[in-house]
Amino acid sequence: MDVYYIPLVVIALFYAVYYFFTRNFNYWKKRNVRGPEPVPFFGNMKESALRQKNVGIVIHEIYKNFPEEKVVGIYRMTTPSLLIRDLEILKHIMIKDFDLFADRGVEFSKQGLGQNLFHADGDTWRALRGRFTPIFTSGKLKHMFGIMHDRADIFMDYVSQKAEKNIEFEIHSLIQKYTVSVISACAFGLDLQNLDTKLEDLELIDKLVLEPNFGLELDMMFPGLLKKIGISVLPKPVGVFFNKLVQNIMSVRGGKPSNRNDFMDLILQLREMGNVKNPFGDMKPSLEITDDVIAAQAFVFYVAGYETSATTASYMLYQLALNQDVQDKLIAEIDAVTEANNGEITYESLKEMKYMHKVSDETLRMYSIVEPLQRKCTVDYKIPGTDLTIEKDTILLVSPRGIHYDEKYYPNPEVFDPNRFDPEEVGKRHPCAYLPFGIGQRNCIGMRFGKLQTALCVAKLLRKYRIEPSKNTELELGVDKNRIIIGPANGIRVNFVPRN
Repeated sequence: MDVYYIPLVVIALFYAVYYFFTRNFNYWKKRNVRGPEPVPFFGNMKESALRQKNVGIVIHEIYKNFPEEKVVGIYRMTTPSLLIRDLEILKHIMIKDFDLFADRGVEFSKQGLGQNLFHADGDTWRALRGRFTPIFTSGKLKHMFGIMHDRADIFMDYVSQKAEKNIEFEIHSLIQKYTVSVISACAFGLDLQNLDTKLEDLELIDKLVLEPNFGLELDMMFPGLLKKIGISVLPKPVGVFFNKLVQNIMSVRGGKPSNRNDFMDLILQLREMGNVKNPFGDMKPSLEITDDVIAAQAFVFYVAGYETSATTASYMLYQLALNQDVQDKLIAEIDAVTEANNGEITYESLKEMKYMHKVSDETLRMYSIVEPLQRKCTVDYKIPGTDLTIEKDTILLVSPRGIHYDEKYYPNPEVFDPNRFDPEEVGKRHPCAYLPFGIGQRNCIGMRFGKLQTALCVAKLLRKYRIEPSKNTELELGVDKNRIIIGPANGIRVNFVPRN
């Protein structure tokens, strides 16, 4: 090739690459849908793709920038997606027309833990959800409460020992010790008596699962590619760990339920019942509960059960430290209910703590952990109340944080106010204005378990300590940009002051 043509070839290649990574960027303009200007290659995800901001914060900022729009057209890398702002449209997608939006669109290979309740789509999800929902009934949780309560007592002994030397705690890492011990016992029957034990395997899993990897951006750029070629977004050591863990537990129990009434017992009971049938129609295929399927559920129970509750409880204690009047009222309720139950915190007494539930709900309004919510349209669909028809396989996003901080639904949203969740106030709001656990048939299956272990932890702590700001308490908490969920960037430091 003549050297004079080399610059032309380079320019042509550059243009071809540029065209490929910007080819869709007129998609929403052609449909008269407003949205932020995309950046070549990244679309509107540059700050999250470069790990400059948490993805939930990026979507929240887009929500805020288009206050008059019902829907906002965005680009997840090069792929057009739609952000839903209008609550009536959201109600159609999550509830009324759920069958058309049952998929999350994050399914990958069915190998490597892919057949879990969070990632699975289609008939696999329907079969899993129908069979595993009964595991989280009130009756099952009540049986599990004894295990949870024992872990809470061990945790309080640990806190008491530490508080003798220093009353200041970094509470996020502290409460992780509690939730790890609870989920290890309730899910797998593992007794972590020494909370100072270095759990290197579990810490590795935390790092590999909850820190974002570029497989997510690859899937945004080439939707469905990972599923087609059978690649998991979860690193191989994660699958090895949970498969080995499940095999060991099943070996110890002889493949049969024991009398612990933990998650593994309940799953083994389901296995004895045979294939998981799809409850949405007899013509749909059933799902065999293999060791891989059990390992996949063990994985999602562990990840969802320990980190989200630890983060919620940490934020809750932080707000109690900053709002002493709220803490006074909550302590008074905890003392009154506990003393009326012979000094014991029981499953029933926690349900009686109405103000506790309000404080928990307000915490989750301000700090919804899973951001954004995602659904995939399975047909061409006309968005209600608009002239827009979206194409099959379009990803729709919802920002719980955007809704929770929207003045239309929550006046003075930066103020921590549990009274927002008085029954009469809740009745005034749109049913889709509160979304920390999602809404509709694909909401968080472990919601009640998470709220129970959080309430137990907070009640136990406030029976013995007041939570007060320390000299290192930050008045404005940053969000960790290196996690796929919402969490504090630099931890949360407060003082545990013994009560008289």
